[in-house]
Amino acid sequence: MNLSSIPKLKNTDSNNFFLMAGPCAIEGEEMAMLIAEKVKAITSRLEIPYIFKGSFKKANRSRLDSFTGIGDTTALEILAKVGARFDLPTVTDIHEVEDAAKAAEYVDVLQIPAFLVRQTDLVVAAAKTGKVVNLKKGQFMSPESMQHAVTKVLESGNDKVMVTDRGTMFGYQDMVVDFRGIPTMKNFATTVLDVTHSLQQPNQSSGVTGGRPEMIATIARAGIAAGVDGLFIETHFDPANAKSDGANMLDLSLLEKVLSDLTAIRKTINQL
Repeated sequence: MNLSSIPKLKNTDSNNFFLMAGPCAIEGEEMAMLIAEKVKAITSRLEIPYIFKGSFKKANRSRLDSFTGIGDTTALEILAKVGARFDLPTVTDIHEVEDAAKAAEYVDVLQIPAFLVRQTDLVVAAAKTGKVVNLKKGQFMSPESMQHAVTKVLESGNDKVMVTDRGTMFGYQDMVVDFRGIPTMKNFATTVLDVTHSLQQPNQSSGVTGGRPEMIATIARAGIAAGVDGLFIETHFDPANAKSDGANMLDLSLLEKVLSDLTAIRKTINQL
């Protein structure tokens, strides 16, 4: 997939990795604007193509009382406002077939969650919108098996597809990243590494997912060294009080240093 096919994506000729970053979920307009403004300023300085990320709803929750969203239309309208105000492309995940056409009215990239990537009707519905489709690799799937998800998009008449590795289950409560999968999946499509979800510790007895955010820079560096085309990082100005996935998010105050280091690594690799 050519990155220039994503509307409003800047710096596509910078030879840098691209970034999908933002909060796990849209909690409100003010927080979304604050995060988008900060990340855009950083990525503009570093010439990193940037796509703002935010879930308009969270359908995959361990507990019934977990935060799921502020209302579908309200959250989607906020995503559209972010895109318009900062001239940024936006991405959100969808969970049901009817979400595809609805979300496509507001965002530039439709993301298929890892647990749903084998749901044919959902993948095909996303593809038929004509939007870019980001397929999250299931935690239970091999890198090789992702070629079939990609083929579903291509055979639905849409060549704007990318795949994202978000780790593989290791026992009941941990994730690992098999970096051998990066070159494998690059044979099928543009390939992204979801750094923060790869550091989740799911299935905790509390019903709240844990994480290891102190490892974000390490996993991201390894991903760049392995040749990923893009990175996915969830970030928040107050992770401890984020309403979703705070345990594995990167504190927004740390983002610039992480991205600066990664850009330096990418420049070195480009010279090899």
